Amino acid sequence: MASILISLIFIISFSPAIAGISNVESDINDIQTYIVYVQEPKHGNFSKEKDLESWYHSFLPATISSNSIDDDHQSRMVHYYRHVISGFAARLTAEEVKVMETKSGFISAHVENTLQLHTTHTPRFLGLHQNSGFWKDSNFGKGVIIGVVDSGIAPTHPSFGDKDMPPPPEKWRGKCEFAGGAGCNNKIIGARNFLHISEPPTDNEGHGTHTSSTAAGTFVNGANILGQANGTAVGMAPLAHLAMYKACDDYNGTCPESSVSAALDAAIEDGVDVLSLSIGLGPYQHKEFHANAIAIAAFKAVKKGIFVSISAGNWGPKPFSVVNDAPWMLTVGASTTDRSIVTSVQLGNQETYDGESLLQWTDIPSEQLPLVYPVTKNASATTNCSPETLKSIDVKGKVVLCLLSVNPQDVLDAGGAAMILMNNQLIGDSIVVARSVLPNVHVSYMVGESIKAYINSTSSPTAALVVKGTVIGEKSAPAIVAFSSRGPSTVSPGILKPDVVGPGVNIIAAWRTAVEPITNTEYTFDIISGTSMSCPHLSGIAALLKSAHPDWSPAAIKSAIMTTADTINLEGKPILDRNHLPADPFAVGAGHVNPSKANDPGLIYDIQPDDYIPYLCGLNYTDQQVQGIVGGDVQCSKMSSIAEAELNYPSFSIRLGSSPQTVNRTVTNVGPANLSYTSQIVAPEGVEITIQPDKISFTEKNQKVAYSVTFTRSKNTNTSFTQANLSWISGRYAVKSPIAISFI
Repeated sequence: MASILISLIFIISFSPAIAGISNVESDINDIQTYIVYVQEPKHGNFSKEKDLESWYHSFLPATISSNSIDDDHQSRMVHYYRHVISGFAARLTAEEVKVMETKSGFISAHVENTLQLHTTHTPRFLGLHQNSGFWKDSNFGKGVIIGVVDSGIAPTHPSFGDKDMPPPPEKWRGKCEFAGGAGCNNKIIGARNFLHISEPPTDNEGHGTHTSSTAAGTFVNGANILGQANGTAVGMAPLAHLAMYKACDDYNGTCPESSVSAALDAAIEDGVDVLSLSIGLGPYQHKEFHANAIAIAAFKAVKKGIFVSISAGNWGPKPFSVVNDAPWMLTVGASTTDRSIVTSVQLGNQETYDGESLLQWTDIPSEQLPLVYPVTKNASATTNCSPETLKSIDVKGKVVLCLLSVNPQDVLDAGGAAMILMNNQLIGDSIVVARSVLPNVHVSYMVGESIKAYINSTSSPTAALVVKGTVIGEKSAPAIVAFSSRGPSTVSPGILKPDVVGPGVNIIAAWRTAVEPITNTEYTFDIISGTSMSCPHLSGIAALLKSAHPDWSPAAIKSAIMTTADTINLEGKPILDRNHLPADPFAVGAGHVNPSKANDPGLIYDIQPDDYIPYLCGLNYTDQQVQGIVGGDVQCSKMSSIAEAELNYPSFSIRLGSSPQTVNRTVTNVGPANLSYTSQIVAPEGVEITIQPDKISFTEKNQKVAYSVTFTRSKNTNTSFTQANLSWISGRYAVKSPIAISFI
């Protein structure tokens, strides 16, 4: 069996130092925890755990016994690994490691890396810290009720324990449809099934459990996925209450509109404060708002003061692919975090390229194996690694380079030893990890092209996979992932969508208990990607803001999130798209959510429910159509309708022709009294932008001030689109608005 080279990073925490006895002769103060990688045993029966432990112990220096302890009263042998790697963790000195290096079967060893507390890692990535700052100041969302419309929930999962949870608020009117109410507690205060009314709202697949725990899961230590990303799992608002409204089929992922409407109707009645919907129409199934049940129900929720967070869709990077684009909803796109689960490709020419994969194999080929790119004479994206191509080319025992669209089972059936999955040019740098039936690594388009060039440069190309494990600190994060749906909005192009982006790539959160078929390992957390994952992040953050500012309207919360969003990555450069170019507003919206800044935005753009009526009339909807959305008696002929861009929105989407265009906005001071703000414009080539007035002042809190922005095309350009930015600056405040300009 092939030897294994794996560099896996674990978190191992130890007790305070206690005096003890060691059997080693070297300096005990130099002891550190090493991850040791060894070949799998080639002979004998090692199916039993004790036999494998004996094999691992055989690598320890003779001065260390199997039960040896160090001065900290800790065992020198820390962990045995059966599935993730062939090897073990032990507390050793550098001299002892040198002794081990001489033994047959030894591969390598390195000092363990200590990782910081991470959940799906996102709270820390978003600047939320358990004992300080906004998380603590917002009481972790205490008292706020988040209603999740999804595929149900796994009620016994530890993420939904109710330790330290207060009872439901007195206003709560919801129901628990688990047998005898046994599935509900002070965390899950309601659960109903609107798909199959006679059945409990149990999540038989995992999607609803994942989104619910992302929004409001409680602290769970030791969460990981197949031994990776080990840490403490926690949702954005860990003290918020949850109410599950099952409206989606667990198995095929469909959500009947009638069921969703019934779920939203009940949620409004029950008294939720925030609604989280990781659902929506399919690609290019755009519906006018008056014909879109979700848009209509969401408006009714907003009228009741309920904040609605909803996913933008997974149909990117094509333009006009964004769904759920009504202006009264927060439409959430997806971005990366700074955590990755790294596997490298080491080529025969000694070049090494990083990719990502889930670690679940004990037979990863760490030695150089033949590398092949199966193509036929008239190869295309659909024929590369197809069953027909694999039959015509020998891939047995080889590392196989395939385009992402391949079915890994086909490569396994053809005898491939491992697989390198490369993106196409459209997907670019976006990497989404997933389980596979054979060892694999997912690489970017540019890396894939480099590997192809190497294959074409030699008659005997080879490659090996080197597993490095969980790595924190990717400086290009956050970046926009390819699948995140892009604007402009088809229904209302005068409203910039998506509104904001949040973590949605390789997110680890609660899952219904399942068994991984390859390793036969039970797991209760899973890693998945999508705007389904970014949406509940924003739902939880909205709950924190609702707890900290109970008097803020849904539009005020939305404005605070948008005008404080980050537009630069950890490296201090503009947030990038999947092609390594700066992301435009139709991909990133206002930017990447920054919860702590949103708690103190300085100014907000507020919108009351009735303010949407002139906007809807301006869409040329009939009175009946507008009434169907907002309720009550509406006669557009008796009111002044407004253009889309005139809605008091925190961002701008301008369709600019040869004539100047002026739009108006009103900001409300939610910061200290007696502040003055100065406007700052970053204008693009070919467009002149003027602000009137360019300075605004406030003498009291909640005071409103209006201003106007005039756009004038100063010269023709060769582009159909450009972008700009407007900021209001005052001391620590920078109230930012992205501007998308389409030339007509």
